[in-house]
Order: sequence, then C-alpha cells, then structure tokens
Amino acid sequence: MLQGRTIFAGSGMQVHMFIPACLLFLALPCTCFLPNFWSRVLLLSWNSHTHQSITEQAILNATLETLKGIKGHDRDLSEEETRLGRGFWRAVREVAKSNAAVDFLSSTRLDPIYHFDSERIDSATVMLQQFWTQTVLSVRAKEYQTARQSLGQLFHSLQDFYSHSNWVEMGRRSIYLHLLSPEEPAIPVANEDTPTCMECFSLTCRNNLLPQLTVLQGESPLLTTGYANTFPPKPAGKCSHGGILDSSRHTGAKGGINKDSTSPFFSPHHYLHNEAAALATEATLTVLRDLRDTVGPEAFLRLFSVKQIPALVFVMDTTGSMFEEITAARLRAHSIIQSRAKRSGQAGTFLLVPFHDPGFGPVYETEDPNQFMEHMEDLLALGGGDEPEMCLSAIQLALTHSPPLSEIFVFTDASPKDAHLFDAVRALALEKQIKVTFLLTEDPNYTTESRAARRKRRRRKRSREAPSPNRFSLYSSLSFVSGGLTIFTTNSDIHRVSSIVEDSTAPDKVTLLHVESDQEPTSLHSFRVDTSVRNVTLHVSGTMTECVLTNPSDQKQSLLDETVKEPLAELQHFQGLYRISLLPPVQPGQWKLQVKSDGHLTFNAIGDSSVDFLYYFATVTNETHPGLARVEGAPVAGVPAFLVLAVTGLASQEEATFSHATLLGAEGESLQRVKLNSSSSSSSSSSSSSFYSTEELVGLVDPVPRVPFCVRLTGQDSRGNKLERLSAEMVQPTHVQIEVLTIPRLVPGHSTTVTFKILNHGPARLFSLTADDDCGYLRTRGPHRFPVEAQGSFRGQVDLHTPATAGAGASVTLTFNVQALDSPDSNYAVAYLTVVPPDPDTSPPSCSAARVQTSCSSVCGESSWSVSLVVSDIGRSGLAALQLQRGAGNLTVFHSPPPMEEPPARPQSGPDQQQVRREETTSGNHHHQHQHQHKARLKSRDPPLNVSEWVLNSSQPLWVRYTSSCCSAEAEVLVWDSAGNMKRCHLKSGQHLRDRSTEPSRAGQITPAAMFVFVVQLCLCSELM
Repeated sequence: MLQGRTIFAGSGMQVHMFIPACLLFLALPCTCFLPNFWSRVLLLSWNSHTHQSITEQAILNATLETLKGIKGHDRDLSEEETRLGRGFWRAVREVAKSNAAVDFLSSTRLDPIYHFDSERIDSATVMLQQFWTQTVLSVRAKEYQTARQSLGQLFHSLQDFYSHSNWVEMGRRSIYLHLLSPEEPAIPVANEDTPTCMECFSLTCRNNLLPQLTVLQGESPLLTTGYANTFPPKPAGKCSHGGILDSSRHTGAKGGINKDSTSPFFSPHHYLHNEAAALATEATLTVLRDLRDTVGPEAFLRLFSVKQIPALVFVMDTTGSMFEEITAARLRAHSIIQSRAKRSGQAGTFLLVPFHDPGFGPVYETEDPNQFMEHMEDLLALGGGDEPEMCLSAIQLALTHSPPLSEIFVFTDASPKDAHLFDAVRALALEKQIKVTFLLTEDPNYTTESRAARRKRRRRKRSREAPSPNRFSLYSSLSFVSGGLTIFTTNSDIHRVSSIVEDSTAPDKVTLLHVESDQEPTSLHSFRVDTSVRNVTLHVSGTMTECVLTNPSDQKQSLLDETVKEPLAELQHFQGLYRISLLPPVQPGQWKLQVKSDGHLTFNAIGDSSVDFLYYFATVTNETHPGLARVEGAPVAGVPAFLVLAVTGLASQEEATFSHATLLGAEGESLQRVKLNSSSSSSSSSSSSSFYSTEELVGLVDPVPRVPFCVRLTGQDSRGNKLERLSAEMVQPTHVQIEVLTIPRLVPGHSTTVTFKILNHGPARLFSLTADDDCGYLRTRGPHRFPVEAQGSFRGQVDLHTPATAGAGASVTLTFNVQALDSPDSNYAVAYLTVVPPDPDTSPPSCSAARVQTSCSSVCGESSWSVSLVVSDIGRSGLAALQLQRGAGNLTVFHSPPPMEEPPARPQSGPDQQQVRREETTSGNHHHQHQHQHKARLKSRDPPLNVSEWVLNSSQPLWVRYTSSCCSAEAEVLVWDSAGNMKRCHLKSGQHLRDRSTEPSRAGQITPAAMFVFVVQLCLCSELM
C-alpha cells in the first residue's frame, strides 16, 4: 500500500544493543501475538506480524475502502492516504495503544479470557460481543475516544483467537463467524478432561495436536486453546501455549501450539504464523466493515478523524463587560465558516462553552455552522459578580468534548475562581494534545483608575485592595504547557487580535517554533522552513522594542521600521500581539528572529504542511509481554526511556531521512540530542504486511531531562533539504507515576470502583491525590493524602455511582492527579469509562425466505427473479432500519405479505422505475380480493430506511421483496434493530436454501436440482452485536 514511500533512520539498526534487553525475558511468560513493532526487536523475530501491524493495516484498508465507496472520491489511493491527516494517524494509534494495553495492564495481561487462553473460548466470545456493543453505543453517542478504546480491546482478543487456538491446524481458511455472530454455528470446545495434545520435546512442534483437533472428524470437531503459565492450572494432556517464555510447557503434554511469531524459540507452531496472521487480519477487517455498515460511512470516518478539519472551540466569558469580545468572536467565527465553505466544503466541529459567575456551560456542540452561529448570536453579555469566574470549569468541559489535536480559544477578562481544577485541566490538555490560548482584555498591571472604570461596567463592588497582578498566572501556565499563547490586549484591539484564531484553525497547520523569552533583554530564535511548508506566520505575544528578521541568505529586515522598501515579511501590531507573515516566495532554510524586550515574550511560528509527526515515551516491559509499554502521563526524570515517533503526511514516492530528535527547553535551548533508529530491519520494512513499521522511529533518551522540554524532529528530504517539525506541548518530567489498573463499564443505577497505583521514584514522602470526573459520578474527589515509601508504591481505588438516568453510550472522563507535598513532583492519568445497558439486547434481527419466483430464460436481460423475505427482530429492541447494500435490483418493503400469485416484475429501465419511492401506497391484486401496502422501494446504496415507527411492538415483522434482472444473481440486505445489532442477508440465485446449522465446515456444496429453478440462498452471516 505504501510502496515507493520510504522513511529511513539516520543509521542502521544496532541489534546487539538490544540483545541484553531480550535476554531479560527468557524467564517471563508471553501469551499473545507480539504487542507492537518493538517486540520483533526484543525477540529477534523481524518478520512477525504484531497486534499493532495487523490493526493499523486493517484500519487503513477499511478507511481507504470507505473513501473509495463515497461518491466524489475518485482520487488515487496513495493520494488519499497522504491526505488522511495527522488526526487519522493519532486515532489509529489510540486503537493500537488500547490493543497493546491488554498485554500490559495488570488486570488483563494474565486473564485467559482476554487472550482466548486455557480453553476459555465461550467466556472470551461473550466478552467480544460486549466490546462490540460498547463500541457501537459509543460511536452512536459520538463518544469516539471510548469507541476507539473498546475497539482496540476487541481487536486484541479477536486476533489472539487465531494465534492461540487450533483453528488454523483444523484446516480452516476462513474466519470463525460465531465469535461475533452467536447465531452462526459454534464449534464444540474440548471438555476439561479431554486430552488435546501429544508430547513434544523440540522447539518446533509438528503434529502434536491429537487427530480430532487437527482435521474435521465426522460431525464433532473440537476447538482448543493453549494453557499459559500457572493460572489456571493445566490439566494433564492439554496443550500449552508454548515457547521459552511459557512455564506450563514443562508439564504434560509438553510443547505448545501458539503461532504468535515466526521464531521457534517463542512459538512452537511458528510455521503457521502467517496463516494465523492472515485470518486475524481478515477478521479485523470484517469487524471494521461491519462497524462501518452499522453506524454509516460518515460516522465511521469521524471515528478515525479522517481528513479532520480543526475544530473551532470557543470558551466565552458572558459577564457584562464582555460585549466587545463576544462580538469579535462572532465576526471571527463567521469569517472562518465562510472560508471553509469556499475552500473544502467541510465545516468541521464547532464547540461553544459559555461561563460567568457562578455558572458555566452547557456545551453547544455541532457540525452545522449555521447552528453554531445561532448559538453565538444568542450570547448576551449580562451580569457580573466578584472578579474571579468559573473559567477552568468551562475549559474542562471544552477539553472533554473537543477532538484531540484541537486548539481552544478562551475570551475573558477575569481570573479563575476554580483554581482547584488546574491540575485536571492540564492533564486533559496534555493527554489529548490540545492547545489552550487565552485572549485577555485586561492588563494585569492595571492602574486604580482603569480598574475602577472596568468595575463599573461589570457592576462590581469597589474594593480598597487591588487584585494581584499574578492572578492570571494559571492561564499563562496552562497555555505554556499546552503549546498555546496568553495574549493581554484591549477591547479596541480584540477583533484584530482574534485573527490568531483564523491563523491557527486552518487545515494542515504545523509548528516550526514555540519558545518563551523571560530572562534576557535580547534574545535570538531560529526556525527552519522546508519546501513543503507554505503560508508561514509568526505570533509574538508581549511587547518588543526591536525585532530583526533574517532569511537563509542573510538578508535582514527590521520589522518595527516601517520605512523598509523590500521587506521579507509583513508585520501587524495589535495591543499584546505581533502578527508576522513571511512574504512569498518563502526561501527554504533557516530563518532567525532577534528581538529586544523589557518583558515576557512568547514566540510561535506555524505554517501549512501535511508533513508532521506524533510521539510518545515508552519503557521496555518487565512483566509478561515483550514490547514497549507506553508511558501514561509524564515520563520519569533522570532515568532512561524510549522516544517513539511516527512521521505522517509524506507524499507518495517521497523519501525522507530522519536522523535525530532534539529535546528543547522552555527558551529553545537544546537539552539532549536523541539519535533515531528504524523500528524494523530492512527486510521487514519492505514487507507489504507491515506498512506502518517503516514510519516508526525509536530513540533512547538517556536520561530523561529533569526540566520541562518539547520535542523537535530533524531530517532531510531526498534532495538534501532539511526538515524540522516541533511538537509544542511541554513535557513535564517527574519522579512519581500513577497508573489506572481497571477500566470498568458503568451500569445505570449501579456503583463501581476504579483501581489505581502510585509509584514513587523518589525518597519516602507524603502524596496528595485528587480525582475528578466530568459527570459528577465520583463519590469523593479528594484530596486524599497518603505516605509512600522510597521507590515504593501505593494501591487505592475510587468509587463512582452511575445514576439510573445515565444514557447508554455516554462517556465519563476520569482524571487523576498526584502531587508530592514536599516538591513540585506531580503526574496525571486519564481514563475513559462507558455507560452500558444493564441487560443489553445482543440478539440480531432475522430474515428468512418466504417465497421465490423466477422467469429466467437464456437471455438474462429479458427475465427476472425475485424473493420475498420475512424480516423480524428476535430480541427486545424491535426493527430499526433496512438497506439494500448490494444488488442491481429493487427492494420493496411491505406491512403485510405480498400476494402469493403475483408474478415477478420484469426489469424496467426507465428512470421512473429506478428512483427510490418512499411512503407510497398501492392496491393489491383485485383478482384475488387482497390488498397490501408497501412503504418504500430501495435500490443499492440508498441510505438506510428507518422503519422503527412502522412496527407497533418489538416482535412485529415486516415483509420485503427483492426483484432483479437475471443478469444480476446476487444481492445483500442489511437489517438493524434499535440496539444496533445488524444482520447481513445474502441473496443468491441458482442455489437451494442452505441451512448453515447443519454445515459445520461451511465448505460443502449443494448440487442444484435437475429442474431449472432459481431458489434463494440466505447466508445469514456477520450478525453484529
């Protein structure tokens, strides 16, 4: 898929560096496909497929397939792939992260149900169906973060089935439909006292499964999966997972059957690894296709943030003094909406969160720009009170609802009244990589006279004590760590200053420079522009007394001197903000900016480019699964950690080399240079089976700095031009960590607990823990204080109660913040919980053939065939929708059975006969004194038809008739119930109806009858729960 695009590391992989790390795992258990790309390095299994590669390849294929199926998307797939956007790759990584976390979390890594181990197949199947239900509920509720989380968990267990079971050894070459379709035939699982394996005394185990588990023996094939380690105990004669990391391999029957890798040291059935991986990939892709058909292609693409337009997010102070600010935000929003409509036709997501004192919210979230403008027009600047207001509460609400990689713009003139929320807000901003920029129409160094005038407008009481000039320090801190700006301006300049909103929310914005200058009166900063960057803009907040810009050819321009005749850039100066636009054509190379100031300055340079990067920190696991476990929250200072980067947006056929990353301090100083290596060997990087591994770069940070830093990636393109990209958020190294150990489902009317663990990487000391959630479900928030020994840990839990009125699919964002009481050390963790029904309907609809008619002749275009189906819901939810997914004919929906004697309609070619007719009533056959009604006629790829109001109760069926030319012999009808369960009804002419329940192998062929009769085959597959 990515042939022709290559990303190289600066130097070759030095495998010998990682052999000692690999040896650390020789006494550790491993019970799944390898978690991620680095597992292949640790286990020297270069050509193995991993959970990460299988998941990412399947998502990419399903996404490109979806785009291709949407009208108007006729671009080359390689071009589409380049345009998927940074948000897409971050969403894909979230799914892969959730997948890999099943191997790393203490609550799941040893649980056989999550890995289809120890013959827990029935329980694992139920869990898969729960993950499916949770994913569908979350997508329909537009809670995409939790949907990606449950989808990753589903994929992990589903993929493990093909690696850990004897499905491949049984000769199966298609996926096991029963895992996510309970109505499909199930293969019996071997009883606990049934031996399944023979002894194997070598690394490679061939033919060690007993005969009844390797080939289909009559009507009673048996499924089994290997036992791993010591829990649960392995009965005599059972198969082990196997490999040198599995302690159960020494007990009878010795050996194992796992196909996790291509290495015989770790996988006794390594020779079947590719077959297992192929089935796992097919099963993953099938789930994605079914999810797309269940929620619709638009929601599917939003789930993965495909071609995501930056969200426009306003947090607005609505007290009486904010008239000018609200007006400026309205005008700026209108300008952005008009610009997007002209450029791409995609509006994006719009969020508005108002606040005042003492209230805040609600969240106005929409994808309709007109509706957003209506909300903006409804804002009124009224009231007031004490100067502090509920700003951080409103920001927390905006962060919870904003897509990752967004930027939030806060308009206010008041300090925060809810300072206790700062840690939770900072945690959400860093976890979702959301920038927060403040536009403050208040001078922190005000005079008594100016303050008195503002108080009068805000209808506030006069006070003899002036508020502190540092009252906005929390805003400055939040913008600093998130990569945003804090701009102090005036009412008269707020409209012009708000141009930063338009600059920052244009598509494909990348950061070239983000530094602060606070110590020296004169400072020099540089940034690099490459050939892929366009429309470079610098924002400088503060007050400059001198500013000289130098281009790569050493030409200079004094930006504050308006007499310059041949400028390099255009400068606009507003109160509190300088906007510098480089004039085209922008010369590639290093640009410099030398400034003088007597105060604090913040510099931010951005440009338009599709080339960007994502990163995270990780450590080598020392538990059960070899791989790199992602560090949640901030990394630990003073110890080594791996930096993992992925480059996004390189054009097809383009080569690039990335040699190193640099960790930069707050003022742009270099703290550490990190050499980058490719995540795969040259042999695997060219393999089509692992497209993403060629884009992953890894470097060892040794040690992690003890001061805040950001990450800059450096490389060059095939023409030798240097490339630099910056991730503007500031990493805050620490000596304490917090891990969320359990992520339970929330059931309305019930209570649950979330378990966490604090790890102290410093001396013995006292810590404070605060928990917070966005829905108010926590019983207590804290702070809770507790001591932790030096290099020790503390395990605790918080209690949540879900109200009975909570809606299914709703998401709860839970944040933990831990703070050492004797030092600045702090850290955070964020967990996303989903509300699920107490007793969900997991039964899919059904469709069965009621009557078949045909008039097919040797000339197919002059004859037709038809089938009448009875469609009903066997669960409690009732029918919701139908769609003709595939087929050249028409699907007609009836309230009652169509007349038995009515001949099949001959195919019509006129436009009137081919258009969809809805809410249409016709009379029946008068000759038989029978009347019937049909409500709609559908053709292929029409939107799903909502039938929820057609049925009086959940058990009421509908009748549908499919009619087609004999030239088109197949069709597919999708049926949904109100719970989101889906049934695929496959129609195929020329074969008898086949009952799958009597066909364990699904491979048998039924010979057509001697009579030339067309009968429909109903293949009821892929029921999705």
